[in-house]
Amino acid sequence: MLIKNGTVLNDQWRFEALDIQVEGDRIATLHQRPAEKTDAALGGQDNDLVIDATGCLVIPGLVDIHIHACAGHDFCDADPAKIAVMAQFLAKQGITTFLGTSMALGENRLANIFTVGQQVIKSGIDGGAQLRGIHMEGPFFAVEKKGAQSAEFIIDPDVELYKRLEIAADHQIKIVDVAPERPGAGDLIAYAAPETTVSIAHTMADYNAAAAAFQAGASHVTHLFNAMPPFNHRDPGVIGAASDAGATVELICDGIHLHPSIIRSVFKWFGEDKVVLISDAMRACGLTDGQYELGGQTVHVAKNKATLADGTIAGSVTDLMQCVRNAVAYGIPLASAVRAATINPATVAHLDQLVGSLTPGKTADLLIVDPDLKIKQVIIGGSLIQVQGDVNK
Repeated sequence: MLIKNGTVLNDQWRFEALDIQVEGDRIATLHQRPAEKTDAALGGQDNDLVIDATGCLVIPGLVDIHIHACAGHDFCDADPAKIAVMAQFLAKQGITTFLGTSMALGENRLANIFTVGQQVIKSGIDGGAQLRGIHMEGPFFAVEKKGAQSAEFIIDPDVELYKRLEIAADHQIKIVDVAPERPGAGDLIAYAAPETTVSIAHTMADYNAAAAAFQAGASHVTHLFNAMPPFNHRDPGVIGAASDAGATVELICDGIHLHPSIIRSVFKWFGEDKVVLISDAMRACGLTDGQYELGGQTVHVAKNKATLADGTIAGSVTDLMQCVRNAVAYGIPLASAVRAATINPATVAHLDQLVGSLTPGKTADLLIVDPDLKIKQVIIGGSLIQVQGDVNK
């Protein structure tokens, strides 16, 4: 496959006039191609598919490391067919890699979810985004900051429980969330951090507790500002500790969870290599307003906002590509916004040697979009995914 005449976001996060040669499921080369050169001179074969991306941008496929559900189905349904429907929907939105994200649930249910998840990871998904790991959000939280998690299942961090779930997941847990102030958190961080990203989440931690967690090996914060004490100039809490530690931080850029000024401020404060855009999407993503379910609780969706009966925000209904568009509309430079939805999350999930940038040797997951980030073509593993508005139509 040869993708020519596009403006390509290279792995130095600059846009260049390049052509991309794909061989099999991998990116082979990126060419600076003078107009007079022929496709054959670039190594393309007569039977290669040639995609003309004139007037379009070529960017890496997006990586969503925090998504529960979409298109009416949830990772926690523990059903390969439903995960496949999610994956096919995500692919058409430009998401090519995702982590199935769990909730605070009982051990038996989590073990089943993780067993099914790791089987889907190994088998792959035809015609869709690839499930490449698990984000274990819950149950090791502070009940005071449970958000949309069920208080019934929230427990203190338990290393032995985590070890059992790790086995069920066949070591596919890429991120595990923890409230660091809870008893047992230190032991869990010490055990998990050498192999898995430990993220601070759903917590009442003050600055000192959070700083100690980062010192012990935590390195990430789940949906910064949400489900944690607010930043205060005399009590900076998790947010201040994350800044001091150089942690990576998630932002839900759906226009509901965070004010645009916060999005701009975090990019300036933490740096474009530390910010990770996520969707935190639930079942209603891609569907209409109505009543849905998340973690066993009823969620009401109206005007792009999902809430529990008490008004608590319950995830988002916005896909990651729309989050990128929102970030750009809020004033984030395009390359920085794309970086925050590609290589940054891939790095957090220890997938950056495989996906996340247009680098020769990496999986050929890429998007062709117009200047407004409307998707024209999606390519996953070197294969075309048909979407409305195909660049060649």
